[in-house]
Amino acid sequence: MSRWNVYVTNEIPKPALDMLEEFCDMEVNRTGKVLEKSVLLEKVKGRDAVLSLLTDPIDAEVMDAAKGAKIFANYAVGFNNIDIPAATERGIMVSNTPGVLTDTTAEMAWALLFSTARRVVESDKYSRMGKYEGWGPMLFLGQQVMNKTVGVIGAGRIGLSFAKRAKAFDMKVLYSDVAANPEFEKETDGQYVSLETLLQESDFVSVHTPLLPETHHLLGEREFKLMKNTAILINTSRGPVVNEAELVKALQTGEIWGAGLDVYEFEPEFAPGLLELDNAIVCPHIASATFETRTKMGIIAVTNILAAMRGELPPTCLNPEVFKNN
Repeated sequence: MSRWNVYVTNEIPKPALDMLEEFCDMEVNRTGKVLEKSVLLEKVKGRDAVLSLLTDPIDAEVMDAAKGAKIFANYAVGFNNIDIPAATERGIMVSNTPGVLTDTTAEMAWALLFSTARRVVESDKYSRMGKYEGWGPMLFLGQQVMNKTVGVIGAGRIGLSFAKRAKAFDMKVLYSDVAANPEFEKETDGQYVSLETLLQESDFVSVHTPLLPETHHLLGEREFKLMKNTAILINTSRGPVVNEAELVKALQTGEIWGAGLDVYEFEPEFAPGLLELDNAIVCPHIASATFETRTKMGIIAVTNILAAMRGELPPTCLNPEVFKNN
């Protein structure tokens, strides 16, 4: 079996690269930066496989430049950066890395929830600036988490993992999705409600829905007006699910109390005014950023490439009809 020529669009943890290098000839973008489109088009030429990241727009033009490639293995659960129909039309398999970052992302959502509710980042900055002069009864009052109501938008794997942890804080769980989820209710004692009811009754709203045409700007001006003015929004899903400009307005006017964000509508850009808000915590898309999870993601991506190289169906192939038709 001949060694495949593989391009890796950005550096990933060493164990995954070592695994790939054992069986394939590879080139890795080690700059740590997202490639310009012109560079990406040049680098994918003549490759048998490409290990891409969610920051790489893999469209028909890129696929045509990578003529002869058998698979694009995406180093992410989400795959909205890849034109799946275009790949299928060209006989290219596409895979992702589901499952491994479920708990890690749920942990990050809770980290954002607590940090926003208890004003951790804001008070840390205050202390570092030398402003702390002693305890005060009104200093950095925040929102209590225990015994509150948390609303979960999206009852998939990550939403379920997030909601299960609410039991530890004696919280009431509401959830909204396209349909009721009996497993979610069994594991969390959650109550299925409409999105409007969830927004009106929740003290904390955590977003865990995938980015689809019907979830683009799922939360905007109307939805923020439905929320309590003491409510906190947490988003670790995809940025465009939230109308970021309207979120900034809601935070500026006190329509809602705070937000903890790890994803943005126009990453890596932020909506004007967002970075000036003390009631918003902004993290650089690090929900899956643990040594364990990022390594597992890499190994899954490499495993998909090696399976394709052996003529097998990649374990997490998103368009298996391509394999069946070959």
